Amino acid sequence: MRKLLVTGAAAIAVAGAGVVLAAPAEAASPVQIYRVYYDSPGSDTGSNKSLNAEWVQLFNTSRSSKNLKGVKLRDKTGYTYTFGSYTIKGRKSVYIHTGKGSNTATHRHWGKTWYVWNNTGDTAYLLYPSGRLADKCSWGRTGSSKYC
Repeated sequence: MRKLLVTGAAAIAVAGAGVVLAAPAEAASPVQIYRVYYDSPGSDTGSNKSLNAEWVQLFNTSRSSKNLKGVKLRDKTGYTYTFGSYTIKGRKSVYIHTGKGSNTATHRHWGKTWYVWNNTGDTAYLLYPSGRLADKCSWGRTGSSKYC
């Protein structure tokens, strides 16, 4: 009971000051990792077609467009894709493919010549330009994709 009173008093003091901020643990990024397709179909031959069948889907949960310049997508090993000048529209997705290709509004290409995401388990991290974690998604040994 005492903890609730202290927490309630702190919340009232903050609200009374006219400042209401979500705690970092509660503040969800509007752009989130929605799905990771980490095991492309067929054998891992390293062909560009196979590499591009490995992808991460980000989804903008807000109604407004978000600038992703400097935002990073990284795996456990440290392989990092950094967005250049790019804006994702509200309530839309963008796919980041591992291989080479032409970038569009909904499909970006990392340009790698080998796979990034481990089929036996890995974690995808979405990082703000400051390096602060925006979202993450982990998977294990089963399946070929993960909804996050």
